[in-house]
Amino acid sequence: MIDLHTHTSASDGQYHPAEIVEKAATAGISVLAVTDHDTVAGLAEAESAADRVGIRFVSGIELNIEWPTGEFHLLGLSFNRISSSLAGVIASLQQNRQLRNAAIVQKMNDDGIAVTLGEIQDLFPGRSLGRPHFAAFLVNRMIVKSRQAAFDKYLAKGRPWYVDRTGISLDEAVTAIADSGGVPVIAHPLSLYLSWGRMEEALKNIHEQGVVGLEAWHPGARVVDCERLEEMGHRLGYFITAGSDFHGERIRADRKLGYTSGNQKIDDRFWTEELYPYINAIHP
Repeated sequence: MIDLHTHTSASDGQYHPAEIVEKAATAGISVLAVTDHDTVAGLAEAESAADRVGIRFVSGIELNIEWPTGEFHLLGLSFNRISSSLAGVIASLQQNRQLRNAAIVQKMNDDGIAVTLGEIQDLFPGRSLGRPHFAAFLVNRMIVKSRQAAFDKYLAKGRPWYVDRTGISLDEAVTAIADSGGVPVIAHPLSLYLSWGRMEEALKNIHEQGVVGLEAWHPGARVVDCERLEEMGHRLGYFITAGSDFHGERIRADRKLGYTSGNQKIDDRFWTEELYPYINAIHP
């Protein structure tokens, strides 16, 4: 069993990097990727823990890409260094994140919730703040009963405190990942919010821009859709990955480490037959 898409407390996950590695070892996972949002701050700790417990560690990141509909998240997997271009991309995205967070705080204050961005950051020291942290703050203040209620009432798209994210260009992200020795992979492609009639042409264009992997298997998609994406991806020349998008039970109770769509264990083939041969080809 493997998992190629997980998050730690370095971004919006529940567990510290070493903790998620220990949980993975207990679950019987042999290959684990940590792919925090717009940061690599947790990779060193996770890699050290993986060495201790004997797990094959895959360094990664999840980047927000400019896209006209839905959301486009790009995974970078298996870095062997952090290039200056990737460091620059991360700095840009973190600045965008700070501006977005400040805009959310302004909306909260406009609605009578007296709080500063610094107060929320103090609750989560060392973390890259995002909406899950705002949701946790609202629970802590007893404004809502649960994080999900915070999203449903205030923070989800279309709700009063939602602020659009600003991403980076796909070309810039692909270059930064390649410069770091990694491989770019489309995360949860259904979040591109395309009809099936438009999906294949869009994936073809994205592949032509240098994205080589497709996360066809994700717990947010139905099994039948994952199967369709895998077949389409192979036909277009992608290798296929699978992940749990695990953030922790308190944050997303429906996501389980090492499991993907249909509550299926993530099969080793997504490493041995798909990702690893590609990595081995570019880093023999």
